[in-house]
Amino acid sequence: MTTTLNASEERVLGALIEKELTTPEYYPLSLNSLTNACNQKSNRDPVLALAETDVVRALDGLRFKGLALQSGDGGRVPKYAHSASAKLHLDPAELAVLCELLLRGPQTLGELRTRCERMHPFADLAAVEEVLGELAGREEPLAVKLPRQPGRKESRFAQLLGAPPEPTTEPVVPEEPATRQVRGEDERIAALEAEVARLAAELTTLRDAFAAFRRQFE
Repeated sequence: MTTTLNASEERVLGALIEKELTTPEYYPLSLNSLTNACNQKSNRDPVLALAETDVVRALDGLRFKGLALQSGDGGRVPKYAHSASAKLHLDPAELAVLCELLLRGPQTLGELRTRCERMHPFADLAAVEEVLGELAGREEPLAVKLPRQPGRKESRFAQLLGAPPEPTTEPVVPEEPATRQVRGEDERIAALEAEVARLAAELTTLRDAFAAFRRQFE
């Protein structure tokens, strides 16, 4: 897939996948239900306020790209479903991970494991990482591991159906004078300790050499 989804298309596709996996009894979705799902305040980042016309445009874009369709179930109102599983050849685990990345943006392994639980359980973090590796290793990658941000212990992962995520940097907080002073003193002490250790090692070597020299004349 070479076409990039816009933000509305990402949200609509994510909402369709989520509702299929979490509330299959209410799926496919009417336009009203889908709009509410896109705009709900839980499990969304960012929270959006899409109008029904925005959702219709997003559905048209997704249908053109082969990722959504109007359901043939009939009924009094049209209903809509996604076709991501077939179009992108996704298994249930891959579908759940991709769904969370579409709905909430870049996340860590731990966040993905916890949030995917309602759609697909993962035994451990390694299982989530394996799925992300499969998504990232495709000829046309669907996920990517982002560079670790300063001050964060874990890397985050992002989906690549939409625009590539922009790198974010945390503001650099200047150190207080006292902190710089203590760090400088610690560095000087560490350098002195290293020099003392080096000299002690050299002295030991000289003593051993002198002792060996004396033994030659005993």
